[in-house]
Amino acid sequence: MKNIAVLGTGMVGNTIGTKLTQLGYNVMMGSRSATNQKALAWAEANGANASAGTFEDAAKFGEIIFNCTKGEIALDVFKMAGTENFNGKTIIDISNPLDFSKGMPPSLIPELSNTNSLGEEIQKLLPEANVVKTLNIVNCEVMVDAKKSGGDPTMFMSGNSAEAKEEAKAILEQFGWNDIIDLGDITTARGTEMLLPIWLRTWMATGNGYFAFKIVR
Repeated sequence: MKNIAVLGTGMVGNTIGTKLTQLGYNVMMGSRSATNQKALAWAEANGANASAGTFEDAAKFGEIIFNCTKGEIALDVFKMAGTENFNGKTIIDISNPLDFSKGMPPSLIPELSNTNSLGEEIQKLLPEANVVKTLNIVNCEVMVDAKKSGGDPTMFMSGNSAEAKEEAKAILEQFGWNDIIDLGDITTARGTEMLLPIWLRTWMATGNGYFAFKIVR
């Protein structure tokens, strides 16, 4: 099984990393510092398959990299990690370009929406990597266990590399996603990133984060 890096120590990174170790992957959680307490605690809690390091350490370690950072800092994180360390690798980007500066609900960052997307900007920054946008339209617990949504939901993928999308799809299936739609190249991430405001308002209206989208056809 391929080594996987998880960039980000928040709830999303913790949940993704834990599930991947349970599936038998060797996972390194990356953060700004090799002594990050959240990352070290996560590694200790998840046994021999789990380790922690800097963003750069994780980028070098992972053959597949999950971007679990906040959208507003994602590009800076990739730069900190050393852009050359992502060459030839699959990046599964689950972040969203959200601006929380004015509170809830957040708005989309204008320069990363409508005619652009965060997924596209990551691909531009890392031209030798293969970015796949997926999993960004549900909460982290549903990401790793699709049935927690209460049904058999749909997950979308966007990316330029067919091979990278196959790698991502294999992991999605291990997370319980049976209905996966390949939307096309990375520019189609514009659509799924703009689904997030709908997800947020549904969560705020219902008080329930355990839901997902289903394409009925």
